[in-house]
Amino acid sequence: MLLEPLKSRLQLSVRAKLLFLVLLPLLVVLPILTGLTLYWANTYYDRLLIYKVNSDLAVAHQYFGNVADHLGQNVDGLARSYSLVSLLGQHTQASEASWLMWARDEHKLDFLYLLDTHGRIIAPSSRFDAATWPIVKQALQGESSTAIDIFTSAQLSAIDPALARRALIEIVPTRNAATSSQRMETRGMMIHTATPVYDAHGQLAGVLEGGVLLNQNLDFVDTINRLVYKEGSLPFGSKGTATLFLDDVRIATNVHLFEGKRALGTRVSRVVRDTVLGRGATWLQRAFVVSDWYVSGYEPIQDSFGQRVGMLYVGFLEAPFNTAKTVALAGVILVIVLVSAAGGFISLKWARAIFLPLEKMNQTMSAVEAGDLSARTGKLASQDEIGLLARHFDQLLEKLQAQNHELKKWADELDRKVVERTAELESANQRLIDTQKQLVMSEKLAAIGELTAGVAHEINNPAAVIQGNLDLLVELIGAHADPVREEIRLINQQIQRIRLIVTNLLQFARPAEFAGYVEPLDVNPLLSDCLVLVRHQLGKTRIVVIQDYRATRHITMNRNELQQVIVNLMVNAIHAMPRGGVLTLETCDWENIGVSISVTDTGAGIAPEVLPRIFDPFFTTRKQHGSGLGLSISYGLLERYGNHISVVSEPGKGATFTVWIRTEPIYAESSVN
Repeated sequence: MLLEPLKSRLQLSVRAKLLFLVLLPLLVVLPILTGLTLYWANTYYDRLLIYKVNSDLAVAHQYFGNVADHLGQNVDGLARSYSLVSLLGQHTQASEASWLMWARDEHKLDFLYLLDTHGRIIAPSSRFDAATWPIVKQALQGESSTAIDIFTSAQLSAIDPALARRALIEIVPTRNAATSSQRMETRGMMIHTATPVYDAHGQLAGVLEGGVLLNQNLDFVDTINRLVYKEGSLPFGSKGTATLFLDDVRIATNVHLFEGKRALGTRVSRVVRDTVLGRGATWLQRAFVVSDWYVSGYEPIQDSFGQRVGMLYVGFLEAPFNTAKTVALAGVILVIVLVSAAGGFISLKWARAIFLPLEKMNQTMSAVEAGDLSARTGKLASQDEIGLLARHFDQLLEKLQAQNHELKKWADELDRKVVERTAELESANQRLIDTQKQLVMSEKLAAIGELTAGVAHEINNPAAVIQGNLDLLVELIGAHADPVREEIRLINQQIQRIRLIVTNLLQFARPAEFAGYVEPLDVNPLLSDCLVLVRHQLGKTRIVVIQDYRATRHITMNRNELQQVIVNLMVNAIHAMPRGGVLTLETCDWENIGVSISVTDTGAGIAPEVLPRIFDPFFTTRKQHGSGLGLSISYGLLERYGNHISVVSEPGKGATFTVWIRTEPIYAESSVN
């Protein structure tokens, strides 16, 4: 109801229309443009941040992997060292233990053990049970392996009580974390490696096992942070962080609770824990980290048993990016508003210069309609098209007044001419009726011709099928057909009689075209009919037929000639696969021209030197079974209608023959004479 007055005013007032057009960008386009700007900015902003943190996580993952690989390479190098092999030959446990402790300290390992071929520790002496670890079992089978494993407090104490104390982390209550009654984390996350040791004779002598504890390994996460977030790599004052989790507890991090205090023992939010540890998915979006929102990337860490035991995290503070985005969007929106306001002001000023002259012209026209033919707009200050239109309007009124008298005189003359023209139209109308009757008769005759051609077509198809199956039947039963040979001859005779009747029907339907009789064809069922005709050939070998019919157009061609071409290609393909293979029949639309039919075999293919000659008359590679005319005749039949055939083949990869058929034939001169 509120829009009715506005609609009525817009219909009756040019002033209202111009004002509406001027204010439309401010009232409609500006909010839409602002909304689209906000949507696109937020969308691409989020995508860029996710892409950034994904790249950061990839770098951290690569470094984590490199550290594990480096540890494995160091232990593998120790296992192959000449000094260890020499010690094994001396069988001196004290010397072996001394060398192992030196190697452990030299390569900054938290433990390094030499195990025998049963997985028992030889040196240095320890209560640690190493034989249960999968990587030790792999090493005993001759394969080096490195993995992340979780050691219990008892296992750490068996190695070194100091390791158990270093692994001990007090769990700090954390906002948004899953509910848990656990107060201390006593387990340790270890980069764990084992490699086989061979004696001087190349025999397996044992296993060298070592590891590095990651709990409170601050150098590790600080190195990741320096690699991922170099100085100046994050704009707007944002800060990058890296963290290593055991389950959902931070055991090594550079996230801070407050100045100088790292957030060791804090826990990840419940939603991140369920996604990464619960489902094994990578988290790439914003997440609440300890006390603030970060653009975060978390990925699960698996141990040597295939269990998810922790997470690797990198992320950067989101707030500076949000502030920068807000400022940028505010600036863009301010510019849009200022430009729209300035444009609206200028448009209103120009609109006034348009609708005022138009209103004056409207007043003049109203006076003329009331009967005052002397009313005029007069001179206007506007010199643009509107002013020119007003002057032309006044000139038109002058001519209108002068011609008013002429119109009365012409009216009588027009009445006389109308009477004369009416008589002429009645005569022409009678001739048109006679012409329409002739056209209707022509259409009826054409319809009879089409119906006759259709009947002939429908008779010819079953006759061809009967003939083909009769020939197949005679071939299959062989000498057993002798008792009914006369009946078979009579059937053949009647089929020929049917074909003669069909020929007469076609001569009646289209006598001018009978020399090259064509008809609309759907190539898909035609290929199925051709398959029936070569069924006896397919039965002689193990050939799988694949049919992919995607053609939607009908083509115009002689059915028997096209069937002859397709059957010839199928028989050639079957002969190319004497030991079996795959025969693929495909149809598809040929751009806007017609359809294509492809026959593909998986035979030996065609040699490159033979390929250019395959359509030559009497050329054949099957000297004892072929005349060399099949492809030549097929080529000629297609060319008669402006169609063609192509072939693609590689030796050893089979061949594909493709028939390209136009929707409407283009006859060669020799075929239409």
